[in-house]
Amino acid sequence: MSVNYGSKRIVVGAHYGLRDWLAQRVTAGLMALFTVILLAQVIFSSGPIGYDKWAGIFSTQWMKALTFAVIIALLYHVWIGVRDIWMDYVKPVSIRLSLQIFSIVWLVACAGWAIQVLWRL
Repeated sequence: MSVNYGSKRIVVGAHYGLRDWLAQRVTAGLMALFTVILLAQVIFSSGPIGYDKWAGIFSTQWMKALTFAVIIALLYHVWIGVRDIWMDYVKPVSIRLSLQIFSIVWLVACAGWAIQVLWRL
């Protein structure tokens, strides 16, 4: 005789769990590393820190590339968090979809602005 203890769990949803959890940790690690590198450059620089010093830090090609990678990581990090908030707390599909589209447009606009600022130096 077969005994059924409990009910079988029906799994629903997008199944982003592990991938998003790992992406959040990797992007956070990259942003933390960038922060340490930037702080080291500021702390170990001589003289007062003004516009010229900041422009000098971000004028090298490797720093621009690293900053660009961090901008992309930050945007992806934010997207995962905001998307999860919309999926967890906004139940009407039309409102949730509208908020997700608005979030994507806003993040792409922020990326464009950040890249424009970075390469203007």
